Amino acid sequence: MASGDTLCIWTALSNEPPASAYATLDLRNAHPCLDFDGSTDEEAVFRGIMPRNYAGGGVTVYLHIRFTSATSGNAYFQAAFELCDGLDIDADSFAAFQGADADPNGTSGISTICTITFTDGAQMDSVGVGDEFRLKIRRDADGSVGTDDVATDAELYAIEIKET
Repeated sequence: MASGDTLCIWTALSNEPPASAYATLDLRNAHPCLDFDGSTDEEAVFRGIMPRNYAGGGVTVYLHIRFTSATSGNAYFQAAFELCDGLDIDADSFAAFQGADADPNGTSGISTICTITFTDGAQMDSVGVGDEFRLKIRRDADGSVGTDDVATDAELYAIEIKET
Protein backbone atom coordinates (compact mmCIF):
# COMPACT_ATOMS: atom_id res chain seq x y z
CA MET A 1 0.00 0.00 0.00
CA ALA A 2 1.26 3.44 -0.84
CA SER A 3 1.60 6.23 1.64
CA GLY A 4 -1.53 8.39 1.63
CA ASP A 5 -3.91 5.59 0.64
CA THR A 6 -7.18 5.28 2.56
CA LEU A 7 -7.39 2.42 5.06
CA CYS A 8 -10.79 2.92 6.77
CA ILE A 9 -13.85 5.16 6.48
CA TRP A 10 -16.77 5.62 8.89
CA THR A 11 -19.82 7.85 8.96
CA ALA A 12 -21.68 9.12 12.01
CA LEU A 13 -24.03 6.14 11.74
CA SER A 14 -21.14 3.74 12.48
CA ASN A 15 -20.75 5.02 16.06
CA GLU A 16 -20.86 2.50 18.93
CA PRO A 17 -21.48 5.01 21.73
CA PRO A 18 -19.84 4.54 25.12
CA ALA A 19 -22.08 4.05 28.19
CA SER A 20 -21.81 7.69 29.26
CA ALA A 21 -20.55 11.07 28.00
CA TYR A 22 -21.36 10.17 24.40
CA ALA A 23 -21.83 12.37 21.36
CA THR A 24 -25.48 12.40 20.34
CA LEU A 25 -26.83 11.41 16.96
CA ASP A 26 -28.40 14.33 15.10
CA LEU A 27 -29.43 15.45 11.61
CA ARG A 28 -28.52 18.65 9.80
CA ASN A 29 -30.56 19.10 6.65
CA ALA A 30 -31.07 15.29 6.63
CA HIS A 31 -27.30 14.63 6.96
CA PRO A 32 -26.54 12.32 9.94
CA CYS A 33 -23.93 13.69 12.32
CA LEU A 34 -22.71 13.26 15.88
CA ASP A 35 -23.04 16.35 18.07
CA PHE A 36 -20.13 16.94 20.46
CA ASP A 37 -21.19 19.42 23.13
CA GLY A 38 -19.49 22.80 23.43
CA SER A 39 -19.01 22.65 27.20
CA THR A 40 -18.77 18.94 28.17
CA ASP A 41 -16.24 16.36 26.95
CA GLU A 42 -18.06 13.75 24.84
CA GLU A 43 -16.91 10.67 22.94
CA ALA A 44 -17.78 8.36 20.06
CA VAL A 45 -16.32 4.93 19.25
CA PHE A 46 -15.85 3.24 15.87
CA ARG A 47 -14.92 -0.42 15.24
CA GLY A 48 -12.84 -1.62 12.31
CA ILE A 49 -10.47 -4.21 10.91
CA MET A 50 -7.08 -2.97 9.76
CA PRO A 51 -6.98 -3.83 6.03
CA ARG A 52 -4.62 -6.49 4.70
CA ASN A 53 -2.92 -3.92 2.49
CA TYR A 54 -1.79 -1.84 5.49
CA ALA A 55 2.02 -1.57 5.27
CA GLY A 56 2.55 -1.12 9.02
CA GLY A 57 3.46 2.56 9.18
CA GLY A 58 1.92 5.47 11.00
CA VAL A 59 -1.55 6.76 10.16
CA THR A 60 -3.41 10.04 10.02
CA VAL A 61 -7.01 10.28 11.20
CA TYR A 62 -9.12 12.85 9.35
CA LEU A 63 -12.24 14.12 11.14
CA HIS A 64 -14.81 15.82 8.88
CA ILE A 65 -16.44 18.37 11.19
CA ARG A 66 -18.88 21.25 10.94
CA PHE A 67 -20.05 23.52 13.73
CA THR A 68 -23.68 24.24 14.62
CA SER A 69 -23.21 27.98 14.37
CA ALA A 70 -19.58 28.85 15.17
CA THR A 71 -17.51 30.49 12.44
CA SER A 72 -14.40 31.26 14.49
CA GLY A 73 -12.49 30.03 17.49
CA ASN A 74 -10.69 26.80 18.25
CA ALA A 75 -12.00 23.33 19.13
CA TYR A 76 -9.78 20.49 20.33
CA PHE A 77 -10.30 16.85 19.33
CA GLN A 78 -8.52 13.70 20.46
CA ALA A 79 -8.37 10.15 19.11
CA ALA A 80 -7.15 6.86 20.61
CA PHE A 81 -6.76 3.31 19.27
CA GLU A 82 -7.64 0.10 21.08
CA LEU A 83 -6.41 -3.28 19.81
CA CYS A 84 -9.29 -5.72 20.33
CA ASP A 85 -7.56 -8.97 19.31
CA GLY A 86 -6.66 -10.89 22.48
CA LEU A 87 -8.43 -8.31 24.66
CA ASP A 88 -11.03 -9.14 27.30
CA ILE A 89 -13.77 -6.81 26.06
CA ASP A 90 -15.26 -6.44 29.54
CA ALA A 91 -12.88 -3.49 30.07
CA ASP A 92 -11.55 -0.76 27.78
CA SER A 93 -7.85 -0.62 26.95
CA PHE A 94 -7.31 2.40 24.70
CA ALA A 95 -3.83 3.74 24.06
CA ALA A 96 -3.05 7.34 25.00
CA PHE A 97 -5.00 10.05 23.19
CA GLN A 98 -3.37 12.07 20.43
CA GLY A 99 -4.97 15.42 19.61
CA ALA A 100 -5.27 18.38 17.26
CA ASP A 101 -7.10 21.65 16.74
CA ALA A 102 -10.20 22.06 14.59
CA ASP A 103 -10.89 25.63 13.58
CA PRO A 104 -14.41 26.40 12.32
CA ASN A 105 -14.85 27.48 8.72
CA GLY A 106 -16.12 31.02 8.17
CA THR A 107 -19.45 29.43 7.14
CA SER A 108 -20.88 27.03 9.73
CA GLY A 109 -22.21 24.57 7.12
CA ILE A 110 -18.83 24.07 5.43
CA SER A 111 -16.61 21.29 6.77
CA THR A 112 -13.35 21.62 8.61
CA ILE A 113 -10.88 18.76 8.47
CA CYS A 114 -9.13 17.99 11.76
CA THR A 115 -6.02 15.83 11.23
CA ILE A 116 -4.58 13.73 14.06
CA THR A 117 -1.34 11.85 13.40
CA PHE A 118 -0.15 8.59 14.97
CA THR A 119 3.17 6.81 14.75
CA ASP A 120 3.04 3.03 14.42
CA GLY A 121 3.41 0.98 17.59
CA ALA A 122 2.30 2.25 21.00
CA GLN A 123 0.40 5.33 19.75
CA MET A 124 -1.77 2.93 17.70
CA ASP A 125 -1.94 0.30 20.49
CA SER A 126 0.12 -1.91 18.15
CA VAL A 127 -2.79 -2.42 15.72
CA GLY A 128 -1.51 -4.42 12.76
CA VAL A 129 -2.71 -6.01 9.55
CA GLY A 130 -6.01 -7.85 9.97
CA ASP A 131 -6.46 -6.77 13.60
CA GLU A 132 -9.84 -5.81 15.00
CA PHE A 133 -9.61 -2.40 16.65
CA ARG A 134 -11.66 0.49 17.96
CA LEU A 135 -11.05 4.19 17.48
CA LYS A 136 -12.32 6.58 20.16
CA ILE A 137 -12.94 10.21 19.26
CA ARG A 138 -13.25 12.81 22.04
CA ARG A 139 -13.89 16.53 22.02
CA ASP A 140 -11.97 18.19 24.83
CA ALA A 141 -14.71 20.82 25.25
CA ASP A 142 -13.61 21.83 28.75
CA GLY A 143 -10.12 22.65 27.47
CA SER A 144 -8.27 20.41 29.93
CA VAL A 145 -5.79 19.25 27.27
CA GLY A 146 -6.02 21.75 24.41
CA THR A 147 -7.65 25.10 23.82
CA ASP A 148 -11.38 24.80 23.07
CA ASP A 149 -13.22 28.11 23.05
CA VAL A 150 -16.06 27.19 20.66
CA ALA A 151 -19.25 27.25 22.73
CA THR A 152 -21.52 25.53 20.19
CA ASP A 153 -21.76 21.89 19.17
CA ALA A 154 -19.20 20.37 16.83
CA GLU A 155 -20.81 17.99 14.34
CA LEU A 156 -18.81 14.94 13.23
CA TYR A 157 -19.95 13.60 9.84
CA ALA A 158 -17.21 11.20 8.76
CA ILE A 159 -13.79 9.79 9.63
CA GLU A 160 -11.05 8.62 7.29
CA ILE A 161 -7.80 6.89 8.23
CA LYS A 162 -4.89 7.14 5.78
CA GLU A 163 -1.48 5.55 6.02
CA THR A 164 1.33 8.11 6.32
